[in-house]
Amino acid sequence: MSNILVVAAHSDDEALGCAGTIAKHVKNGDKVFPLFIADGVNSRDGDENALSTREAAAKNALKYLGTEPPIFLNFPDNRLDNVALLEIVQIIEAQVEKIRPTRILTHWFNDLNVDHQIVCKAVHTATRPMPGQSVIEILCFEVLSSTEWNFCSTEQFRPNYFVEITETFDNKMLALKSYEMEMRPFPNARSSEGVEALAKLRGVTVGVPFAEAFVMTRSLRSGDLV
Repeated sequence: MSNILVVAAHSDDEALGCAGTIAKHVKNGDKVFPLFIADGVNSRDGDENALSTREAAAKNALKYLGTEPPIFLNFPDNRLDNVALLEIVQIIEAQVEKIRPTRILTHWFNDLNVDHQIVCKAVHTATRPMPGQSVIEILCFEVLSSTEWNFCSTEQFRPNYFVEITETFDNKMLALKSYEMEMRPFPNARSSEGVEALAKLRGVTVGVPFAEAFVMTRSLRSGDLV
C-alpha cells in the first residue's frame, strides 16, 4: 500500500486528467489524497454559492474514485501568478511531510492555464530530491482545453507513461458527471465525447482500450533493476 498525492489547481482537473488512475490506485489498495490549490470559481461573475457548489461537486466526484477527503486551499482562481510561489510551495511541503506520498500526480508545466503552470512548478519545488524525500515519482497529467490549447508553446505534451484505465473508465465518467457545470456539449474538448475520445486515443497508442497519459518528470528506482 502506498500514499498518492494529487495536486490539482482546480477541482475537476483531477477528474479530467487522472481519475481513472486515481480509481485504479484505490482498487490496488493505495490511499489517494487530493489537494486543490485554487477555488476554480472566483474569476467568474455569478452565483454567490458557487464555491460551496463546486466543493460539493468535488466531494461527490471523489466518492466515485474512493479517495481520502479532499483539502481545499481556495486560493484565487486564475490568479495564482499574484500569489507568492513560496506560499504555495510551503503548503505542499507540509502536506508531503504529513502524507509521505511516494507518487504525486499533478499538472503539465506548459498548460495554457496559468494556475496549472504554477502548481506544477510549486510541486517540483516542494519535492526537491533531497535525502529523506518520500516522493520517488512525479507524473504530469493532461487536462482537456488547457494542455492541447497551448499552441504557442514549442514544448508540447509528449507522454512517456501510460496507465490502462479500462476497468476504471466508468469511474472517471461518473466523477465527471458530478462536474456537470464544467462540462460542455460536443464538439467542445470538455465534452463527455471528448474525454472518451482522448482515453481511447491514449489507449490505442499502447494497445489497450482506454488509458490516461502522463509525462513522468521524476522516477527513482531503488534496489535491484530487473
